[in-house]
Amino acid sequence: MSQMNETAGLADKIAQHLPYLRRYARALTGSQSSGDAYAMATLEALLEDRSVFDQVSDAKIALFRAFHVIWNSAGAPVAEEDGTLARRAQAHMSKLTPNSREVLLLATIEGFSTKDIAEIIGTGVGEVEGLLGTARTEMEDSVAGRVLIIEDEAIIALDLQAIVAEMGHEITGVARTHKGAVQLADRERPDLILSDIQLADNSSGIEAVNEILAEAGDIPVIFITAFPERLLTGERPEPAFVITKPYSEEQVLSAVSQAMFFSSTESLTA
Repeated sequence: MSQMNETAGLADKIAQHLPYLRRYARALTGSQSSGDAYAMATLEALLEDRSVFDQVSDAKIALFRAFHVIWNSAGAPVAEEDGTLARRAQAHMSKLTPNSREVLLLATIEGFSTKDIAEIIGTGVGEVEGLLGTARTEMEDSVAGRVLIIEDEAIIALDLQAIVAEMGHEITGVARTHKGAVQLADRERPDLILSDIQLADNSSGIEAVNEILAEAGDIPVIFITAFPERLLTGERPEPAFVITKPYSEEQVLSAVSQAMFFSSTESLTA
């Protein structure tokens, strides 16, 4: 009975943090299928060996630490159904400084401190700080591209435009509704879509993005929402990049850099 209670307690600890691990895994791989394959392998490993939860007091840090053991181990799973864009990105990532993208995502998207990150990836705080600097150099100098912004709140739309333009990317337009977003995408195919969930006419940003992708093909998407766990249910296709509201400029910079990296991989590896 005590073992059953222990298993149930572990499941509860994992469940509340799993949506965020899945968000991180797919941002790291650029693919829902690959990200979920790594997350599943992490859960399977934890069923076999729960000692990480005894070594680390914080359950979320323990879960991400277990993930990194899988991520860095030989033969870690990558889903076979990944698209061409994700496969090419995986090849290009092998040329980057090890752990540089990991620490950038852990810090900016997941909000871990440098001390937490050091514990997750098994290194010192000084090395984490150095890797953050390296990551910004390697990732944020990505090839400039065209960005479509789908956002109905004028102040937020202006803020996003300023951040993205400052990075050197071109804004193809700002849409406030589902219909407007589709029309802008038809007029000029973007390299990246940055979208809110709920739009001005009560239409869905998710539905708008899905309609655009059905016509335009494989384009990276960043969703902005106050409730990221609602997008990460595992019940339908999910975005690779999710920013939680209220967002910081650093989060947008990092997410756009990561997403544009995948968008530009085809030309970088041609």
